Amino acid sequence: MILAAGRGERLLPLTASIPKPLLEIGGESLLERHLHRLRNAGFDDIVVNVSHLSEQIEARIGDGRRFGVRIAYSREPGEPLETAGGIVAALPLLGPLPFLVINADIWTDYPLDRLTLAPSLAHLVLVPNPPHHSGGDFDLDGSRLVRRHAHAATYAGIGVYNPAFFADLLPGRRALGPLLFDCATKGLLSGELFLGRWFDIGTRARLEEAIRQVTEASSA
Repeated sequence: MILAAGRGERLLPLTASIPKPLLEIGGESLLERHLHRLRNAGFDDIVVNVSHLSEQIEARIGDGRRFGVRIAYSREPGEPLETAGGIVAALPLLGPLPFLVINADIWTDYPLDRLTLAPSLAHLVLVPNPPHHSGGDFDLDGSRLVRRHAHAATYAGIGVYNPAFFADLLPGRRALGPLLFDCATKGLLSGELFLGRWFDIGTRARLEEAIRQVTEASSA
């Protein structure tokens, strides 16, 4: 599942007319790059949740055929349901097996084909804390996620989730972060630290920095 329903308010005025997942880095939109990389990693069936300017996203990527995948849309009319709420709404499309979730608004070269199904409720990819999130989210004790007073790693927006993680949640708007923190405190999550390239495209400044670094790397 690709989470693509957010409004991208911190990227205004860009996102007033373009949905954040269609912003481009290196000549390719964030969403289209995800689709290419997911297909190359062996993922054939993909759910994309949409809300803000959803018609642009659906017109751009269609049914996924030109990317070599099959796309099902989980549509969220009105206000987006946030991260956990969007996943809960999409559960009927995702099926009974563990599934990958990736945020549309990240750019990374994390090797998606190395993700494995963990026995935990969820397995998260972490990155060293970026400057805009210096307090972090988690620490790793081996492969187990833990919460302490200070955290060395940040959730990268990539994870494998067991449907049981969402089983008791009612439909509606709900953020994912508090649920992950609670489960980590109980020792129910596993994770890994990724040290490669990763950008969270949350603001205009971070978008411009990602464009600069990706452009420099491609021309080196």
